[in-house]
Amino acid sequence: MSSPNYDSACLPDLLPLYYRRLFPFSQYYRWLNYGGVQKNYFQNREFSFTLKDDIYVRYQSFSTQAELEKEMQKMNPYKIDIGAIYSHRPNQHNTVKSGTFHALEKELVFDIDMTDYDDVRSCCSAADICCKCWILMTIAIRILDRALREDFGFQQLLWVYSGRRGVHCWVCDEAARKLSVAARSAVAEYLSLVKGGDETVKKVVLTDPIHPFIRESLTLVERYFPRYALQEQDILGRKESVDKVLALTPEDVRKELQQDFQNEKKPENRWKLVKDQAKRKQGTSKKGQYFEKEIMLQYCYPRLDVNVSKGVNHLLKSPFSVHPKTGRISVPMDLKELETFDPFAVPTISQICEELDRPRTGEDEEKTEDAKEKENEKDAAERRKIRDYKRTSLGKYVKYFDQFLDGLARSWKGELLKKSDLQKDF
Repeated sequence: MSSPNYDSACLPDLLPLYYRRLFPFSQYYRWLNYGGVQKNYFQNREFSFTLKDDIYVRYQSFSTQAELEKEMQKMNPYKIDIGAIYSHRPNQHNTVKSGTFHALEKELVFDIDMTDYDDVRSCCSAADICCKCWILMTIAIRILDRALREDFGFQQLLWVYSGRRGVHCWVCDEAARKLSVAARSAVAEYLSLVKGGDETVKKVVLTDPIHPFIRESLTLVERYFPRYALQEQDILGRKESVDKVLALTPEDVRKELQQDFQNEKKPENRWKLVKDQAKRKQGTSKKGQYFEKEIMLQYCYPRLDVNVSKGVNHLLKSPFSVHPKTGRISVPMDLKELETFDPFAVPTISQICEELDRPRTGEDEEKTEDAKEKENEKDAAERRKIRDYKRTSLGKYVKYFDQFLDGLARSWKGELLKKSDLQKDF
């Protein structure tokens, strides 16, 4: 899915320009410093860089925004990963007493990758995606965002497109950042429903009574299932895919449906026959029969990499990192526009670097402004940088990030006030 205007061979030339003029360092630092509420929070954060030729550098850490900028502009990483807040500065981990260097806290994170859905999509496989299967990411975000907010009470959720084939969620509430490994595992397990590897035919098994969380999730899945499964993937059209669906039903029902399907070829009508059989079975069976719901969940429910969520010291790709294969920027997502989000419209590094050189209306006014700015060079450089990303298609995604940070800042204010009251001498 690499963009036609992106050539990975140009990456070494484009990255210096990206980190010098386009990367939103001030917002990035504002996020990871969390209002400076906790001492050394930013300084004890691990960053890891993947450099050209897959050279991997772990345990990077920085004292200030300026230091982070300088190092990123010097190293021009192909990929940036963010790790935990440690007990000591990560770049000094070799100098501290053995056994004392350990991860203290980190955002609760989720990683959803389209490759995990290969058994339920026929349009693409492996790293490829298209608009037909992207609906799965929309469903995943809708289900997890609702559950994290309503079932767990988290508010500060940052959803990010990975730049290629998936999405990440950063839960940034203080309570989420302080969760233990056991608590993270419990949240991840609560949200996991599709279980078993390639050999497992039936990956979703529902029991009586259906948990309220699963009922809520089903309400969302029912909205998208006809479009995704019946239309886009045609799961009740081709014989091979019909057999896969029928394998998820009880044997006696399967035989009846095979007969019924001889006379009914339309996928929507075939699905109605499946639902009718489930309703009939529920009426005659003592034990709950939910095979039509299990089918919907198996085809549409989010598939989580739970190991990413469980570990405090697990690294995850940073927002605004460039995906070396596609050239696309890993951008924050605005959930108000989730239904229309198009991964193929996300700008590539080539695109935004080209956009920098295009003349635009109001350029003369800017030149006058530049003359005034020379009075304070540092200030001018900062303002120039702000205008640089604003004049490219990266601008709207930085704006989403700003809006997210404004909400996050409101949660810091209470902590900062508390802290200042405690420090007053009466």
